[in-house]
Amino acid sequence: MRAVQLVAAGRPLEEHDVGLADPGPGELRVRVGAAGICRSDVHYRAGEPQAGPLPLTLGHEIAGVVDAAGPGASQEVVGTRVAIHYQVSCGECAYCERGSEQFCVSGAMLGKDRDGGYAEYVTVPARNAFPLPDEVDIEHAAVMMCSSATSLHALRKARLVRGETVAVFGVGGLGQSAVQLARAFEAGKVLAVDINPAKLELAARFGAEPVDARATDPVEAIRAAGGADVALELTGLPEPMRQAIESLAVFGRAVAVGLNQGPVPLFPYRELITREAEIMGAADHLASEIPLLLAFAASGRLDLSDVVTHRVPLEAGPINQAMDRLEEFGDSVRTVIVP
Repeated sequence: MRAVQLVAAGRPLEEHDVGLADPGPGELRVRVGAAGICRSDVHYRAGEPQAGPLPLTLGHEIAGVVDAAGPGASQEVVGTRVAIHYQVSCGECAYCERGSEQFCVSGAMLGKDRDGGYAEYVTVPARNAFPLPDEVDIEHAAVMMCSSATSLHALRKARLVRGETVAVFGVGGLGQSAVQLARAFEAGKVLAVDINPAKLELAARFGAEPVDARATDPVEAIRAAGGADVALELTGLPEPMRQAIESLAVFGRAVAVGLNQGPVPLFPYRELITREAEIMGAADHLASEIPLLLAFAASGRLDLSDVVTHRVPLEAGPINQAMDRLEEFGDSVRTVIVP
């Protein structure tokens, strides 16, 4: 089968013909219908953080149709549409038993630690495949398996409750989902912070109040609105993380989600103690959250029709070009590979 792989950090991805494996015990082989290109993939291509062992088929945002079931897996699911949870875990360690499989002691992430969805087929444990409601487009489902699921987990981690104000720093793929999901959780106000006019316009169509960080100080704008009860940092850049902390209201919670590679200064007395504010991290998402996410999409409360903005074939050239655009924070929100 064809696969587009990372062969060395710092080099463009390459297309290769690799073997088509039969599913093992408890596994499913899925014919990929769509695979999202995520900013994390750009980081893996650059080598920070490292992915491997190489060569490795990238791609952790995956949806498709079950092609074959291995021994012990239900044959009834063959031919059904599924979305793939990218955390492959043991199901037995202390973290898995408490439902936090992203910290599994022997866990592996599709597209980072083992071959992912930039291919015609991918093989996964049966428990990682979630049936798709008829109302959910397969391209949207692929993107949901990272950007939307991660945003959902971050909002749940932040303990968002009805009526609170949410500030979303960075309204790319994750941010557009975060805006919609915050409204689905009945946030009182959602503020979208970015420097890209097209992305701010899209967030406004989803009900957010846009804050153009090029034209105004986002901290002043958010604090003028009463401060953020929840501030999500989704860009992975130090300055927006700094602004997310500074924008908090009393009892506010800032959640670091983006892959931040730089330090962020902190003034505990002024920014935490005097507000009883919190800073927390949100890592990936949970399998237990995916049914709720799919229900939001099936009901129309999460709509990625305008978020999936570009489609490319399963070819190294167009995929590398899409990753280059993502690295440059271009206008495209989410790009999917359609084999």
